[in-house]
Amino acid sequence: MTAAGHAMNTQGLPEWASLIRRKYTGGEASIFLLHGNVYDRYVHGDQFLSLTEFLSTVLLAGNKPDIALMDPSQGLRIVKRSKDADGVFAEVDNPYEVSPRTWKSLEDRFYTRDGNALIINYAASFFPAAPGHFLSTNDRAAVVIVHRWSLSQHLADRDNVVFLITESLSELNAQLVSNPRIAAVEIPLPDETVRADVIRRSDPALNTDQVQRLAAHASGLRSVQLAVIMKPQDDSGLEDHERQRYILSLLEAQPDATARAAKLASLTSGMSSDEIRHLINPDAPLPETQDQDPLAELLELMRARKREIIEKECAGLIEFIESKHGLEAVGAMDSIKNELLSIADAVRSGNAASIPMGLLFVGAMGTGKTFVAKAFARSSGLPAIALKNFRDRWVGSTEANLEKVLTMIRALGPIILVIDEGDRAFGSESGETDGGTSSRVMARLKAFMSDPENRGRVLFILMTNRPDKLDVDIKRAGRLDRKIPFFYPGDPEAVKAIINAILARHGVPHQFDDDAQLEPELRAMCDYSIADIEAVALLAHDLAGDTAVSIDHLSRAVADYLPARDLKMIEYMELLAVFEASRRSLLPPKYAALDSEQLSRLLTEKRSLLGI
Repeated sequence: MTAAGHAMNTQGLPEWASLIRRKYTGGEASIFLLHGNVYDRYVHGDQFLSLTEFLSTVLLAGNKPDIALMDPSQGLRIVKRSKDADGVFAEVDNPYEVSPRTWKSLEDRFYTRDGNALIINYAASFFPAAPGHFLSTNDRAAVVIVHRWSLSQHLADRDNVVFLITESLSELNAQLVSNPRIAAVEIPLPDETVRADVIRRSDPALNTDQVQRLAAHASGLRSVQLAVIMKPQDDSGLEDHERQRYILSLLEAQPDATARAAKLASLTSGMSSDEIRHLINPDAPLPETQDQDPLAELLELMRARKREIIEKECAGLIEFIESKHGLEAVGAMDSIKNELLSIADAVRSGNAASIPMGLLFVGAMGTGKTFVAKAFARSSGLPAIALKNFRDRWVGSTEANLEKVLTMIRALGPIILVIDEGDRAFGSESGETDGGTSSRVMARLKAFMSDPENRGRVLFILMTNRPDKLDVDIKRAGRLDRKIPFFYPGDPEAVKAIINAILARHGVPHQFDDDAQLEPELRAMCDYSIADIEAVALLAHDLAGDTAVSIDHLSRAVADYLPARDLKMIEYMELLAVFEASRRSLLPPKYAALDSEQLSRLLTEKRSLLGI
C-alpha cells in the first residue's frame, strides 16, 4: 500500500501540517523532521493541543490504527493500539526503556504491518549532533537504523510514517538532517491570524478591533505564552480581589481607575505585588492617547510582558533596545539625520522598495554611532533589538543559538537589528580552528541578511570602527545597502549644536549669549570626539553647580579636560569611513573631493605608519 493509500486528515489544518500531508500523500517522504516552534500549543476546533497530541489525535486520526510515542523521559509507549496489534505495539501500557532491541522490533513492525506511526519527541536526545566517534553504541545504532528506514521503500509501501521532533536542526545528527529522503518541515511562530484566534478565545469580551491590535503587538510570542498573558493559569500570586484592590491603589485618582484595575487584574494573574508594580509603574506618565484609547494601557502591558518573556527565552542572545530620544536629540549631523529620516518615512509608510536591507554605520570611536542608531529606532517607530554573543563552546550550540535568534527576529518583524562592534561578530574567520562553526555561522547570517523576504521586515544596522576587518561579502549591496560614515565635528557650529543637544538631553540649563566669545572654546573642540564633547559639557555642568552653564564654565572645562586619543589610528579610521561611504554627499568637505587613487594612497601611508 502506498503512502497515498490512507490520506491524513487535513481539514482546518495549519499550513505546515498541510505541507506534511502533501509530501506524504505524494510519496515524497515517510519520515518527517519537525523543527522550530515545536513546543507550543496549536488551536484546532475548541482544543488547545501540544504537538504530539496534534499529530496523534488530529493529523493521524482515522488513518493510523497504531501510534507509538518515544520520549527520552518516558521511553516508548503506545498512544493508540488496534485490536489486532502484535509485536512491539502489543506491549503493556507501561512505557519501557528504548534499546537497540526496541529499534529492531519497530523496524520488524514497519516492514510487516500497515498503518503504523512513530512520534519521536526530543529527537536530539536519541540522535545527538556529534561526530560518530563521540556517540555511544546505542546512539550510533539509532542513527543508522533511522537512516536505513529513510532509504527503504518498505516504510512507505506499508503506509507507515515517522516524525522526529526537535527545536533546532543543529541539535540533531547531521546524517539525518542532510538526508534528502527525510523531509524537514519548520513549524513557525504563530502569525497574526493565529494570535488573534488565541486572544479571542482567551478573552471573549474584547471586540474585533481590540483583538486585532493586541494580535499585532504580540508578534514573536508563542500561542501558549500569549494565552498565559491574556488568561493566566498560575494563581500563585495575589488573590483576584487582592490584586484588583492593589492595582486600584496604584491607579488612584487616574481616569477610569476602577474599570482599568478590573481589566489589569485579569492580565496580571499569578504575579506578585512587586511584579505588578514593576509592570504598571504608577509613577510613569500615562499614554497620551489614554482618554481616547482605553486599550493603550493594555497594549503597553502586553509590550512589557512580551519583552520579559522573549528576553528570558533568548537569555543572553538578544536585548531589547529602548531609547528616550529620537533623531531630534542628535546635534549637528544634518546629512546623516536627513538620510535616516527618509528611511524612517519609508518604514512608516510600508514602502519596502525604498527601505535598504541593511545599514553600515562606520567611523572612529566616539562619533555617536550607537546613540544615533537608538535614536533612529525611536524615530522610525520600529522595535529594536541588539544581537549579543550567541557563540558557545559546545558542539552545535552556536548554530542552535543563531537559529533561535533568527527565528525570533523574523517573527518580531518589522524590526531593527542592531549589531555593535560588527568587526568582532562578522570578522573574517577561517573556521579551521573551531570545526567549521564560524564558516557555518557566517554562511547562515549572509543568507538571512540577503533574503529578499526580509526587506521591509528586518533592517540590519551594523556598526564598526574597523570595516577593514569585516568579511567583504557582508558589506556588499543586498546585505548592507547603505554605508553611512560618521566623523568628529569639523567646525565650531557643529560643536555648538552638539553641546546644546547634550545639555538639553540631560536637562542642564545653559546660557551662551556671545557666539564670538564662545568661538575659541568651540574651535578647540573641533577635533574632539562626540564622547569627549559630552564629557566636557558635563564637566562644565559640575563646575556650574546649581546655576546655568555659562561660557566661563565651558571655558574652564575645556582648559581642564584632557582627551585620551590615538590620533594616527583615528585618522586611519576616518579614512576607512570615507572609503566605505556609499554617498559622497555624506562626507565632510575635507574628504568630499578625494578621488579613489588619492584615498588609496592615504590609506596605504596610514597602514604603513601603524604597522597594519
